[in-house]
Amino acid sequence: MQLSVMGKETASFRIARQILSLIKEKNLQPGDRLPPERELASLMKVSRPSLREALRTLQIMNIIENRHGSGNYVTSLEPKRLIEHFEAVFALEDSTYSELFEARKILETGITEIAAHRITDEQINALKSVISEARKQVDNPDAFLQLDLELHSIILKATGNSILELFMTSVNQLSLYSRKRTSERPEIRRQTLGDHRAIVNALESRDVKKSRAAMLKHLERVEKRLERMGE
Repeated sequence: MQLSVMGKETASFRIARQILSLIKEKNLQPGDRLPPERELASLMKVSRPSLREALRTLQIMNIIENRHGSGNYVTSLEPKRLIEHFEAVFALEDSTYSELFEARKILETGITEIAAHRITDEQINALKSVISEARKQVDNPDAFLQLDLELHSIILKATGNSILELFMTSVNQLSLYSRKRTSERPEIRRQTLGDHRAIVNALESRDVKKSRAAMLKHLERVEKRLERMGE
């Protein structure tokens, strides 16, 4: 097994990325045992402390598990387990936020476009109720976050597409960490409230282009706010 570590990232993160690449390329399968630390460090030409740090990171992410007295193993890689501590990925690399929003912009603008065709009057009224309650809870970060999630959920259900719902279940779980961060900021909550109102108005008019554009504008605004928070 030939391993190399390249790039300008920290040593531990480069090692973690290399191990992830081996798993992605099927060189390491669920249940496989990693070589002993000394051998792995030698193969990768890295220090053992850096390797241990990388392994700890992968353990936090539920990708690697340490079995006492036996060594490190690749986990079952069940999606639910991997998502549990996904915030570790964001802590490691800010660009993950960018990739997440890229995915959200592709999926959620398309979802909103479909919803504009299919949304019912009952669902429009449900969205208006969420907006009304969000206005009351704009100074309550936790309550506002739940209403944010509910609004996006109603729009998703309006598509009537179970496959999209399956995709978005994972994406929403992954985005929860960034949403918690942004919902803590009063100015972002107020901006989001206005954006959501524009989305609902566009959906009520069944205007496909306006609905898609309103969702895209909302996601781009939140993304920019999040970028500023990391500066």
